[in-house]
Amino acid sequence: MNTFLREQRTLAGTARVEGFGYWTGLDVTVEFRPAAPDTGIVFFQTAAQPVRRIAALVHRRIEVPRRTSLCRDHARVDMVEHILAALAGLRIDNCEVWVDSQEMPACDGSSLAFTSALDAAGIVSQQVPRRQLIIERPVRVGDEKCWIEAHPAAEAGLTVECHLDYGPTGPIGRQSLRLAMSPDVFRRELAAARTFVLEEEAAWMRRQGLGARVTCRDLLVFADSGPIDNPLRFPDECVRHKMLDVIGDLALAGQDVSGQITAHCSSHRLNAELVSQLLAGAAGERWLRSA
Repeated sequence: MNTFLREQRTLAGTARVEGFGYWTGLDVTVEFRPAAPDTGIVFFQTAAQPVRRIAALVHRRIEVPRRTSLCRDHARVDMVEHILAALAGLRIDNCEVWVDSQEMPACDGSSLAFTSALDAAGIVSQQVPRRQLIIERPVRVGDEKCWIEAHPAAEAGLTVECHLDYGPTGPIGRQSLRLAMSPDVFRRELAAARTFVLEEEAAWMRRQGLGARVTCRDLLVFADSGPIDNPLRFPDECVRHKMLDVIGDLALAGQDVSGQITAHCSSHRLNAELVSQLLAGAAGERWLRSA
């Protein structure tokens, strides 16, 4: 059986990103700080005292529509998936994420601002092995329309394949993408891919009092003719963003996932359910092992 071992990594210095939350419209500052080996990714919510510590692990996840949220002792951090994607994509394993609001800054709806800030801070090896989850047998969650599954891979590492299906017509249509993940691939192919919504979805959210501060320049809003006042960065930017979300949600395993992940019209809920099943299998069955 293939093995894939690497050393844990953290930041060489601190990084800072400012912005506002899509949902609340509140200004927020995030500071990324180095952390010791085996710390993992931990959020420190400073909006209330005492400061709340929330580990980025799947058992801390709570179900909130259209985003990934974590909770501990009544303290929450919302919309963490783009931060987690940046950290996982760059293979930063140990990091303290200090944030002064419940919701993370949305920036442009991608992971680009976080990726750039983390790269500027620098990344260092910690000379301690990184734990892995090595897939040895298929596991699938979802239904016929929306699903995500994990399979063994011929080579070590993580390969992700994503499919979107908005029908044969319309501005999004059907999109597919397959990538073997590495920090360089994440920087080049995924970090800049932005959140997207249909025009009618955006209108519904506005009627609910959500996203009042957000404009069509802050994310991709699709009308029948295409994105409104915001050119695409990639022809298939939507499926790239879905893959970015998958990378962020897989980070809730707290260790590298080694194998093939395929997602078809998946969601944050299904992504997290797959992580939970993989971890349960690693703890209790022979077909998946934690290295």
